Amino acid sequence: MKFRTEIEPSPLRAKFGYENRILALGSCFAATIAERLTRAKFHIVANPSGVLFNPLSIAATIRSYAQAAPVRREELFFDGELWRHFAFHSDFADPDPERALQRMNAARQAGAEALREADRVILTFGTAWVFEHAGEVVANCHRQPASEFSRRRLSVAEIVETLARLIEGPLAGKQVLLTVSPVRHLADGLAGNAVSKATLRLAAEELVERFTGVSYFPAFEILTDDLRDYRFYADDLVHPSRQAVDYIWEQVVENLLSEQARQRLPEVEAIVAAAAHRPRNPHGEAHRAFCRRQLERIAALSDLDFRSEAEYFRRCIEINS
Repeated sequence: MKFRTEIEPSPLRAKFGYENRILALGSCFAATIAERLTRAKFHIVANPSGVLFNPLSIAATIRSYAQAAPVRREELFFDGELWRHFAFHSDFADPDPERALQRMNAARQAGAEALREADRVILTFGTAWVFEHAGEVVANCHRQPASEFSRRRLSVAEIVETLARLIEGPLAGKQVLLTVSPVRHLADGLAGNAVSKATLRLAAEELVERFTGVSYFPAFEILTDDLRDYRFYADDLVHPSRQAVDYIWEQVVENLLSEQARQRLPEVEAIVAAAAHRPRNPHGEAHRAFCRRQLERIAALSDLDFRSEAEYFRRCIEINS
C-alpha cells in the first residue's frame, strides 16, 4: 500500500557540478539550501544584499548587480536609530550612514561579481504580495508605519514579463533554476498565501515553457504534497522542520547535482564531518594520525575550498607535536 504521493521532479536541463559558479537569490528557503551547498563546498554566493521575498525585489536586485551602480547617501533613510535602505536587509543598517553605505556597496559589488561569474542562478520566490513606497516595490519595510506603504498582489503577467527581461538581459547565457518557497506567509492569511503561491507557481511554469535555459524544482510541492503533514513544519508552523529540509536536500542531491558531483559529495561531507569531530583524546597519536589522513583527503580534492578544515587539522597536528 502507498500512503504518500511522492514527487518526481522533471529532468533538469542543466545539472549543478563542482565546476559551476552559482548565485542564489530569494527567500530564506533559498538561503537554507544555499547553506547546504556551501557546506558541501560548491561555489555559491547567496543573497549578498540579504533575503528577498518577492519576484520584483529579486529582479531589482539583479539589475542593481548588473549595473553595479554605487548606493547613494540620498537613498538611505533614518528611522531614529539606524540608517537603512529599502532594497537591503536590516543586517546592513548602521547608526553611521557612511558605514551603512560602505557595507551596502560592498554587498552590491560582491553581488555584481557573483552575477558576472555565475553560470547557474537559483531564484526562489517567497510571496507575490508586495509593499510599495513612493511607487517602488521594497524588499524590506524595516517595520516602518504601514501608512507609508501600499500593498498589492503581483499578477502572473507582471512577474513573467519582469523576469523575461532579465533572462534575455543580465541572465542571458546562464542556466536559471526557479523554485517557490514552501515557507508559509501567514500574515497574508491562509487564503491569501494560497493565492500568492499559486501566482508564483503559474509564473514559474510560464517562464519554464518560454525559455529553454529555465528549469523548475518543486520544493513547494515536496513539502505540501509529498510530506503533507504538520510533523514536517517547525514549531512556528511556517518554516520547514530540519527533517523536511533534510528530505528536500536529498531530492536536490538526487535531481539537481551532476553524476560527478554526486560521486564526490560523500567524500566532501566526510571531510567536513571530520573537522567537526571532537576526539576523546585530542593529544594522542591516534588523533594526529586522523588529522594527517584528512589532510591527505583534502589534497586529493585540491579544486575545492577546504581552507578552514585544513587549517584546523594542521593546527591539531602542530599543537600536539
